[in-house]
Amino acid sequence: MRPTDIETFTQVGALTVDPEGTRAVAAVAHASLAADATVGQLWELPLGDDAAPEAARRLTRGRRDLAPRFSPDGRLLAFLRAVPGGKPQVHVVDARGGEPVVVTDQPLGVSDLAWSPDSTRLAFVAAVPEPGRYGTVDGLGPDAEPARRITTVRYSGNGRGYTIDKRSHVFVVDVPDVGAEPTYERAPDVPADTGDDAADTAGSGVPEARRVTSVDTDHGAPAFSSDGRHLLVVAALHDGRDTDLRSDVWSFPVPPAGAPDAPAAEPVRLTGDENLDVSALAVGPDGLVWFAAGELGPDGRDFVARTTALYVIEPAAGAFAAPRRVTDPAAHDVADAGLAPVPGAVFAVDRTRGRGPVLRVGSDGDVAMVLGGDLEATALAVGGRSLVVAVVTPGSAGDVVALTLDASHRPASEPRALTDLGVAARASGVVVPVEEEHPSADGTPVHGWVAVPAGTGPHPVLLMIHGGPFAQYTTGLFDETQVYASAGYAVVYCNPRGSAGYGREHGLAIKERMGTVDLEDVLGFLDGVLAAHPELDADRVGILGGSYGGYLTAWTIAHDHRFAAAVVERGFLDPETFIGTSDIGSFFSEAYTGADPAHRATQSPQAVVDQVRTPTLVVHSEQDLRCPLSQAERYYAALRRGGVDAELLVFPGENHELSRAGRPRHRVQRFDAILDWFGRYLPV
Repeated sequence: MRPTDIETFTQVGALTVDPEGTRAVAAVAHASLAADATVGQLWELPLGDDAAPEAARRLTRGRRDLAPRFSPDGRLLAFLRAVPGGKPQVHVVDARGGEPVVVTDQPLGVSDLAWSPDSTRLAFVAAVPEPGRYGTVDGLGPDAEPARRITTVRYSGNGRGYTIDKRSHVFVVDVPDVGAEPTYERAPDVPADTGDDAADTAGSGVPEARRVTSVDTDHGAPAFSSDGRHLLVVAALHDGRDTDLRSDVWSFPVPPAGAPDAPAAEPVRLTGDENLDVSALAVGPDGLVWFAAGELGPDGRDFVARTTALYVIEPAAGAFAAPRRVTDPAAHDVADAGLAPVPGAVFAVDRTRGRGPVLRVGSDGDVAMVLGGDLEATALAVGGRSLVVAVVTPGSAGDVVALTLDASHRPASEPRALTDLGVAARASGVVVPVEEEHPSADGTPVHGWVAVPAGTGPHPVLLMIHGGPFAQYTTGLFDETQVYASAGYAVVYCNPRGSAGYGREHGLAIKERMGTVDLEDVLGFLDGVLAAHPELDADRVGILGGSYGGYLTAWTIAHDHRFAAAVVERGFLDPETFIGTSDIGSFFSEAYTGADPAHRATQSPQAVVDQVRTPTLVVHSEQDLRCPLSQAERYYAALRRGGVDAELLVFPGENHELSRAGRPRHRVQRFDAILDWFGRYLPV
């Protein structure tokens, strides 16, 4: 599998199922080197008992179509479409097919869609630009905009830039009649128009949206209550929102037609006084409100290794009862893959040991796994008696499976494949990793994988470290593993202490102790793999990682000099200067490395860079606001001052997500540069 084969890694985004449960629609996307963009369309997937991958068909032909949502009555399909050079806007089409109707013209685009129960309105989220910024004044470019006066601690976001002058708000819009005659612009009269009243046109035909939220903060994840009278929104509306991490579920009254851009009454907080960080929200057909959230402790900032639980809120006499937690965060960590409610229960995704099984959670707290195995569920939807799940597996970067539900909405069939989108990737050659467990220095078992290339060896080895740190490598098909293994390297990767998927204690082990047991874990796993695989060359080993993985790579090469070469990518390299420069600098660095500057320095790769001897390629993105470019620049400069063979590779126009969602040509260039670097010092 070559770097250019990233085009074969097809991924599945959002899913929707029609109310009868007879067909699903999936957003399918892949990287296109020709377009130098991620492109994708909506696919229709029949759900009959005899449904097969061959029955899947492309439903739309936009450049980037995503976020499909069937209307509750099944007549319409709403989705987002981004045209070349434009922002995603809401489109609605007859569910039987036809030409989509444009519903929004938001200047910065739209995200998050939700239907009203009567199928007459849509709620959506859009960033609202401050007047005079972001092209709202013709001819006024970003360099000519007025200065920003910043009075908050948090004011930017990776991939978004400044956030204080384009807050995300929730809107409601009436759905137009998709069968009506289109709106036409008025043609010029003869003689030519005078430029006065005669110049008026019939308008764009896009209906006027009404804004529901007004507080100067970001809002998201809208969902209508089952009676359609309330709009539930996730937001931080409390007074301390600039310094803590709390977010809540709020209930807003739905404005009637013709209402001004402000709620008619104050919103009501549904999540109570507990400090929670809400990550998902859904309303069931029975009116139950489900949300996923992690507890943040008394100060609202204790986020490190917080596992996520499910909560339910019951409607009560026109209002809502207090929330109840229905899963134990010590037993299950609910992944950010959405929620699919049915009467009395909800389907959600767990995060455990490199996998993402699907759980059915009842409102009484009953939990049952309904889809497991070597997979990671990434999205799910339910309609009628059908549960549809997007999965990543060892042989596919994204496919869709379905299960039939019985009358109590429990699985009544084995999962059946609705797509085979991984076939192109497998055709380019897939190395199947071997799952293993090896002890750390203190005997703690470390779980991970090794991908061994074809041939007898001895193969040079790359130790690969994930970001996060509270994240996990999984069993799913991963382009990083495949590209390096296909180039002839054995790829060793694991989930050291600090990772997600193994409980909170495992994740907390590196709090204010970064570079201790996590270093021992990755080296212990590496040594275990080398001892168990004589076909690997223990004397020719490289190391690489991004974000937290960049941190641990930089820390490792300062303390262990066995590595022939290293790649430090988008790294968290200087905890001290991270504060005040990163979009998460107000809380992340102190939470993980401590509040005392002297103690932080004991965990800083920048503080020990003079100990590095390993040739190091430093890779970073120009617009990275998560780990700012200055982290890489200072580290690189120190390497060069120390006489280390080092290079700095900076990608213009990219942010922290380059390796996952950057321009395809940049992603290929990144792979080529990494392979070239290891090829110099660790030839195959």
